[in-house]
Amino acid sequence: MSHDVPSVSDEIAPVARPKFKRVLLKLSGEAFAGEQGYGIDTDAIGTIAREVASVHSEGVGVAIVVGGGNILRGQVMSEGKGMERATADYAGMLATVINALALQDGLEKQGIQTRVQTAISIMQVAEPFIRRRAIRHIEKGRVVILAGGTGNPYFTTDTAASLRALEVGAEVVLMAKNNTDAVYDKDPRKFPDAKPYRTIGYEEAIEKKLRVMDLTAFAVCMENDMPIVVFDINVPGNIKRAVMGEPIGTLVTRAK
Repeated sequence: MSHDVPSVSDEIAPVARPKFKRVLLKLSGEAFAGEQGYGIDTDAIGTIAREVASVHSEGVGVAIVVGGGNILRGQVMSEGKGMERATADYAGMLATVINALALQDGLEKQGIQTRVQTAISIMQVAEPFIRRRAIRHIEKGRVVILAGGTGNPYFTTDTAASLRALEVGAEVVLMAKNNTDAVYDKDPRKFPDAKPYRTIGYEEAIEKKLRVMDLTAFAVCMENDMPIVVFDINVPGNIKRAVMGEPIGTLVTRAK
């Protein structure tokens, strides 16, 4: 009696699994504006929501920190418009809350349960940020959207992203940039010969004064060995590629 020997073609192909089980996604406010360049574009929100849904469906825990630059930038209002800096920053925090609510609506239309938590109290529309509650939401499969920055003026939403990533136990900060696909050795908009880095160490990035994120935020990541992936949010599928560990954009990590 002969026995059939399974061929290579009969073997089940390995299923790709996410590299990271829990991520902190940092979205710039400009990503919410779409092609109009300002305000909120519902089509852009829908695209982001579908991208996040594709990651969520893989069982990945997701927390999102949103910026507010599509509505108002505190630093610009204080430096260019003469508004007092702390007041301008608080106004910018409110802009991030508007974006968070818009994103919540987009995600829930994809059938994903979400919770918005804010660093400033707006009890009628969102929960206050409470670390253990945020972690519990993620454990229950909800996407947590974190607004209001750190709750303090003079700090950027980049800093909020670094802090919240550590607080909720994320394994990586995904810096989804608007029309910036990597970290370059010099400004690619000014220098056509600018070269992207695929991987770079924290120390080298600081030494070469490469603007990966706000310096305070970057220092928090470096001190806590939190890897950062910088990529272009406008390329479809990039969020999932980053989560799966595909080599996109630039990985900033401890030099080996």
